[in-house]
Amino acid sequence: MDSMKIKELFTLENTLAAPLFDGAEYPFDVLSKIGDFIKDLGPALDKEIYEEKGENIWIAKSAKVAPSASITGPCIIGENTEVRHCAFIRGNAFVGNGCVVGNSTELKNVVLLGNVQVPHYNYVGDSILGFYSHMGAGSITSNVKSDKTLVAVKYGNEVIETGRKKFGAALGDNVEVGCGSVLNPGTIIGKNSNIYPLSSVRGFVPANSIYKKAGDIVTKR
Repeated sequence: MDSMKIKELFTLENTLAAPLFDGAEYPFDVLSKIGDFIKDLGPALDKEIYEEKGENIWIAKSAKVAPSASITGPCIIGENTEVRHCAFIRGNAFVGNGCVVGNSTELKNVVLLGNVQVPHYNYVGDSILGFYSHMGAGSITSNVKSDKTLVAVKYGNEVIETGRKKFGAALGDNVEVGCGSVLNPGTIIGKNSNIYPLSSVRGFVPANSIYKKAGDIVTKR
């Protein structure tokens, strides 16, 4: 389904992560490549802008990283990004420019393209977050099914098999996720959509929509 494809979800012109998506069709196609991509990109970064801060860890000089944050490589943290108190970055994390990784937020195997906010008690794993997407306090991605079978993305009668045991969510550009929401494995949310607080979201949410609850998704006016 074209609406779930990378070209419909993300703007890639202004991100260093753009080559990661070359040749890929769906967002979950790039998840296994994030770590190696960071390892290849890191040494080529402009040393006037980035510093190597540890094994396979590159942090922009303009970024603000709290001393209490825990960062494991491979990881790139972009310009003017803020990593707050007790953030936990577990590796394979590309964090673009102008992002906020908040207090007690955990990242693992993710791409935050740019100006993304995960500012308060968020877990984001095996996921891609588009430009200016925002996850409200306590909202998380659930990246493994309870029965441990492979994740599929569903929309109506359509099913797209990911072939992956772990896939959390893909948020298109300008997506707003309300506080306390759970994005279940295999969630894809189209550009400019809003998720009500305390939602349990599964499958595909079209672009320019408001997700109120399962079975109640309306088009923005």
